[in-house]
Amino acid sequence: MAVTCGLSVASNYFAQPLLKTIGHDLRMSTAVAGLVVTAAQLGFALGVVLLVPLGDLVERRRLAVTLCAATSVFLAVTASATNAAMLLAGTALTGLSSVAAQVIVPYAATLAPSHRRGRTIGTVMTGMLLGILLARTAAGLLSDLGGWRTVYWINAALMALMAVLLPHALPRLRTPSGLSYPALLRSTAMLLDCEPVLRWRAALGALSFAVFSMLWTALAFLLSGPGYHWSESAIGLVGLAGAAGSLAATVTGRLADRGLVHYVTGVSAVLLLGSWWLLALGGAGGTWPCVALLAGIIVLDAAVQALHISNQNLVYAIRPEARNRINSAYMTSYFIGGAGGSALTATVWPATGWNGVCALGAALSALVVLLGLRRRTAVV
Repeated sequence: MAVTCGLSVASNYFAQPLLKTIGHDLRMSTAVAGLVVTAAQLGFALGVVLLVPLGDLVERRRLAVTLCAATSVFLAVTASATNAAMLLAGTALTGLSSVAAQVIVPYAATLAPSHRRGRTIGTVMTGMLLGILLARTAAGLLSDLGGWRTVYWINAALMALMAVLLPHALPRLRTPSGLSYPALLRSTAMLLDCEPVLRWRAALGALSFAVFSMLWTALAFLLSGPGYHWSESAIGLVGLAGAAGSLAATVTGRLADRGLVHYVTGVSAVLLLGSWWLLALGGAGGTWPCVALLAGIIVLDAAVQALHISNQNLVYAIRPEARNRINSAYMTSYFIGGAGGSALTATVWPATGWNGVCALGAALSALVVLLGLRRRTAVV
């Protein structure tokens, strides 16, 4: 489950360290190149809205396999792109189908006993987060070896392999809700309206992932520009720093099983805000600024992942019988926030550069602190 989640979501992040190269190859402006990440995240958000609730209607293993096969096809479209329109379409469709990961996470939560749910979610999410972060490393290295299209072709093959292996690895699981598909979609929207904990955690998730997307979209421009002039493979290796932060997922899951979700939320929100001070120091280039930049990346990624796991532990406990719809509502908000963060970066970077991105990231992180420190006694 963890491997499939990692490979599924990785497909949405290959472009981040390659934006300058892809833009040059397909003759795209900086602003349009930045929208490649936005297209992936909007496609993912749409998939979460339209496809993830199907887990409460159809057999989940079949749904996951179908989505993996579709992701393989759409990755091939992206790898074959000859212009910006084809690239953006392939990226958006890949994002749409890559929600296999969001079918598998509640699948794992349902299979796990309640006293191990946090640890189980943390394990599967670690695979997903490593996919997000190591995608950049793989993209950079493979781009230097065979061009930017190579990583898309390779991941297309791997997703096809997952579609073949999953039926032999996962048990069948069907939890019919008794609702029609249109009723499922209406029910998903109603959950946001009637569950205050879900609204609160969805807002936290959206803001934190907006900050995460701002950082990783802007890094490609910073590290390839004056002060650094790094190659694509070197930029991709920065993902290893982020991967170190992803270890927070497993720790957070264990703390959640001990009833410390609110403590994790408060500490993570404060760390998220503090990370932007380190990141701002890294804008000038040079040895010590580079050290500060890497430290800031680790702190920010750890904070975002810890917030995400604590959010999921709470929202999955609200209505176990509607776990896919709960996940759909939460993750839609999450990736809309991420798409907004990428779009903001594409707008802010040409005008204000790294300093402007850091200022905006710190402002959004301050909002996370305000929301994160709000303790709700009604939380499950």
